[in-house]
Amino acid sequence: MTRQGNTPLRCWGNRKLPVLLQTEASECGLACLAMIARYWGRATDLILLRQRFSVSLKGSTLKSLISMAQQLGLQSRPLRVELPQLASLKLPCILHWDMNHFVVLEKVTRNGLLIHDPASGKRSVSWSRASSHFTGVVLELTPGELFERLPSQKKISWQSMLGKVDGLYPGLARLLLMGALLQALALALPFYLQWVVDDVLTTGDHRLMTVLGSGFLLLVLLQTGLGWLRSWMAASLSAYLGYQWLGNAFAHLLRLPVAWFEKRHLGDIASRFQAIQVIQKALTTQLIEGLIDGLLVFSTLVVMFFYSATLAFVSLSAVVLYAALRWRIFQKQREATAMHIACAARQGTLFIESARGIQSIRLYGREQERRCAWSNALTDQLNAELRIARITISFQSASTLVFNGERIVVVWLAAMAVMDNHFSVGMLFAFLSYKDQFSQRIAALLDKSFELRMLRLHSERVADILLTAPEEEADDAEIDLREIETDIELRNVSFRYAEHEPNVIDNLSLRIPAGECIAIAGVSGCGKTTLLKLILGLLTPTEGEILLGGVELKRLGLRNYRQMTGTVMQDDQLFTGTLSDNICFFDAQPDPRQVIRCSEQAAVHDEIMALPMKYNTLVGDLGSGLSGGQRQRILLARALYRSPRLLVLDEATSHLDVWNEQRVNAAITQEAMTRILVAHRPQTLAMAQRVVTLDQGTIIADLMQTADDCPGR
Repeated sequence: MTRQGNTPLRCWGNRKLPVLLQTEASECGLACLAMIARYWGRATDLILLRQRFSVSLKGSTLKSLISMAQQLGLQSRPLRVELPQLASLKLPCILHWDMNHFVVLEKVTRNGLLIHDPASGKRSVSWSRASSHFTGVVLELTPGELFERLPSQKKISWQSMLGKVDGLYPGLARLLLMGALLQALALALPFYLQWVVDDVLTTGDHRLMTVLGSGFLLLVLLQTGLGWLRSWMAASLSAYLGYQWLGNAFAHLLRLPVAWFEKRHLGDIASRFQAIQVIQKALTTQLIEGLIDGLLVFSTLVVMFFYSATLAFVSLSAVVLYAALRWRIFQKQREATAMHIACAARQGTLFIESARGIQSIRLYGREQERRCAWSNALTDQLNAELRIARITISFQSASTLVFNGERIVVVWLAAMAVMDNHFSVGMLFAFLSYKDQFSQRIAALLDKSFELRMLRLHSERVADILLTAPEEEADDAEIDLREIETDIELRNVSFRYAEHEPNVIDNLSLRIPAGECIAIAGVSGCGKTTLLKLILGLLTPTEGEILLGGVELKRLGLRNYRQMTGTVMQDDQLFTGTLSDNICFFDAQPDPRQVIRCSEQAAVHDEIMALPMKYNTLVGDLGSGLSGGQRQRILLARALYRSPRLLVLDEATSHLDVWNEQRVNAAITQEAMTRILVAHRPQTLAMAQRVVTLDQGTIIADLMQTADDCPGR
């Protein structure tokens, strides 16, 4: 809609608009809401908003954004405007971008727009480029009467985020003790130069020179040995803690809901997990070095004041100027680093996608297009690196100027003190040595402190993994699944992927008696696979309940429940290993006889035995030399290996020829288990005792079959 008869609203206030990058592939609208809410004083983030509002892979619409903003206490004004009218809006506001994206408009300039893009960060867009991206739809958001300005929440500690680790504090204590000894030796070494100049050269005392040289040579040897030992201890502690932290994080990652993975790109997930190593190395290496540098800085400064307060103040002034420069560039460096991380993750995603989809790329002749897409992503990554390099080079040049200027002033004043007999020549050399130590260590200390602040970028990415609640597990100590019948009942079950979307499963009730073979049919997109995921506990019903043997699934414990199920889903895959490994799913104590028996049931044993390496043939997710039908039958053998009481098959025989499908169906029919099949082919439907037909998430037919109804049996 267009604004009519309204006085133009202009940007006011001195608040700062943050940059928040989206985590999920389709949560740009949620990220825009979070940025504007924080701008107006409500401290929130994507994790909190994601817990409050559900967004599916289809993303957010303008209507859903208005609804979510209203629940946050923000008043919405949707508008349709032309580019020149953007200057009259109340900023920041949300712009509809590229017909499938949302960005936040921070400022309108003479040359174009300054936007915060949830996909790529803060950037300027020229008027000509904006005209090709902006769709004309704007959403103004301002605080309403119910808007609450909430302060920032208490930060979560690293240990609570990454889990408990053993040996952290004793290891840190040993490193600090070793560092203190090294700093004591470092403080003693400048006296060698002072005593040689003042006491040896002036007297020509060869014996004193020998004593001093021998003594300080031993100190240097001791310092070298302690330095080597400290470095080895730091490396060992880093590896030990890294193993625990990464292990805890990976264990948590494996317990996250499947929907969490479906909403993210694989390259981005890998990038976020790798950020844990960055944090771990910073906390176990940079933090220790920073503490040691702090000890040396303090002790060196005390010695410098003992020599000359005036010269010490000159060095302190240079350090203050250095810190001011470091602080000045920090925000720009942080934004550039965030952009680089996002671009690198995007480039990694494109690379992985291209490697996985190489067959389709080759068959459709799209090598050039994929190369261009990857090259563009690589260019964005390299441009982000160049931006960081430009900021770093500018700062290094400025810091070199500061410390070189400081050295000139210190030497000038110290030389004047020597000429006025307030300083000896040896004291001059010793002071310069202490000053160099002080300048180097204080600069390193400041750099490490800012690098630790920069870890917030990585912590925000890691938090998306570690602060996401794992799949719910019930306390199933009092429930013995062996005594529960595998009859399944769905009572008034409804499910939708997002709050503002229609139900995919709509008020569905269904009972599957134990031992029955039921087929679920229907056109594509009617909710068959979603229904299977609900039955398997991969999705949680929006309404209603699912029971196994009269007990709700959430009370059974999903892990134990799935131990009694065998599944073949549409997107299941093989893992790197042998065929035997994949059939037994890398069982620690595999049963070779069971592997062969299940392979025979899946009608794939003879083909495996025809291979040179037989069951030891290596396969993987990208290359296996197996046909689609062979892969499906190996997956079916994997499902049968655990002797399941409930077998769930989603188009599990879609790649098989009629003969092999009949063999597989006959073998499955003989098994005493509850079977739930999703299929389109008559041969698969024929093996079912009952066929349930879905349409738009509801049951439109539920028919029992007889032998006469099933000509393919």
